[in-house]
Amino acid sequence: MGFGMMGLAGLLAEKDASGAAPSARTGSHFAPKAKRVIHFFLNGGPSHVDTFDPKPALEKYAGRQLPNHRITERKTGAAFPSPFKFRRYGQSGIQVSELFAKTAAYIDDIAVIRSMQAQVPNHEPSLMLMNCGDSIQARPSLGAWLTYGLGAENDNLPGFIAMCPGGMPIKSAENWQSAFLPGAFQGTYVDSQHTTVDRLIENIRSPHATTQTQRSQLALLRHINEAHHMGRVDPRLDARIESFELAFRMQTAAADAFDISHEPPHIRDLYGSGVHGRQTLIARRLLERGVRMVQLWHGAGQPWDNHDKIEENHRKLAAQIDQPIAALLGDLKQRGMLEDTLVIWGGEFGRTPSVEMSGGMSKLGRDHNHYGFSMWMAGGGVKGGTVHGSTDEFGFAAQDDPVSVHDLHATILHLMGLNHEHLTYRYAGRDFRLTDVYGDVITQVVA
Repeated sequence: MGFGMMGLAGLLAEKDASGAAPSARTGSHFAPKAKRVIHFFLNGGPSHVDTFDPKPALEKYAGRQLPNHRITERKTGAAFPSPFKFRRYGQSGIQVSELFAKTAAYIDDIAVIRSMQAQVPNHEPSLMLMNCGDSIQARPSLGAWLTYGLGAENDNLPGFIAMCPGGMPIKSAENWQSAFLPGAFQGTYVDSQHTTVDRLIENIRSPHATTQTQRSQLALLRHINEAHHMGRVDPRLDARIESFELAFRMQTAAADAFDISHEPPHIRDLYGSGVHGRQTLIARRLLERGVRMVQLWHGAGQPWDNHDKIEENHRKLAAQIDQPIAALLGDLKQRGMLEDTLVIWGGEFGRTPSVEMSGGMSKLGRDHNHYGFSMWMAGGGVKGGTVHGSTDEFGFAAQDDPVSVHDLHATILHLMGLNHEHLTYRYAGRDFRLTDVYGDVITQVVA
């Protein structure tokens, strides 16, 4: 009976408090351009001026104070030109840093948003804003809203999975929480540093009972639970009953999805042998099997939070994920899946164009910068080969067509066939939505 201890709790519930399956929720409001989402979350905040937003003016001001210096979390000094070379790629000629040269081969499928804005220069509230639409209050995550609105396409797998190797990021499971939505819509966490299915998903197989014995045990358990449930209204019990059933069904479905040994050698080589290559390949297999959203975290301890030695650290970090991202884009394209899969890349904020200082000395790194940063989207419904918005000439703040996180979320929901103003859930006497009372679809990046 160990399957009840899988740690997936309400995540595995097939029904919500009303008894409706996640696949039978509100449904799309109009024809969707994308059916599924994969989100590369670069935890800690990658530097936009070193990746997708070239700023040659920093060379001119190198070693000098920038004229539009902004107040940052820590003391910063003079202009710090990017140590990385940029060049133009594809027919669109969009400039991308050498850090993501392999990803840049698909730039004509990518829409780069260079005018993102967050609210504060701190990790915790910015993580909550980017993932849940609110930097202070406990709110459902983007993945929870998507599975609430659209459900999963496979009753044997969770609709929303978050893979983060080596442990959880700051704010832990709050990043993929369901909050006041039924627990069935919370993200399922997987520590993807492990390589065997038994380690990836605890208690996926029972060492004590055959399949038929487990089926008999579950039938008895359901009978007892349903007898207890009569005359009571408790959504937690509904979720508990269904969690046992889904855990049983997952034995085969999850074991197959997470086992990349079924993939031919040339596909495994395409993604690479590292943990990020492996989890990206697993993500593609999950999407193929009807999982609605997969979030791939790059690091549990803010690895992109490079306050010092940014050249060394950013180069090392990008080398870990550039090939897997490019492999995924190419693989999805070859399989005809990119046209209805939305791929998202970015962190919780960007970094300053000025160098960070400590004790009057340069640390050769960059501080947090929420005033302006870059993200990109590719695939389902995205107008590839485009750049939307811009930061000022130094990259400190969004200047042309600023994009809030609410705008980004509204656009993601729109591409998935959902009107962000109509996807609501009534709680505590009011109707809540992912974008609160804000947000406009970024029509310029929609094909």
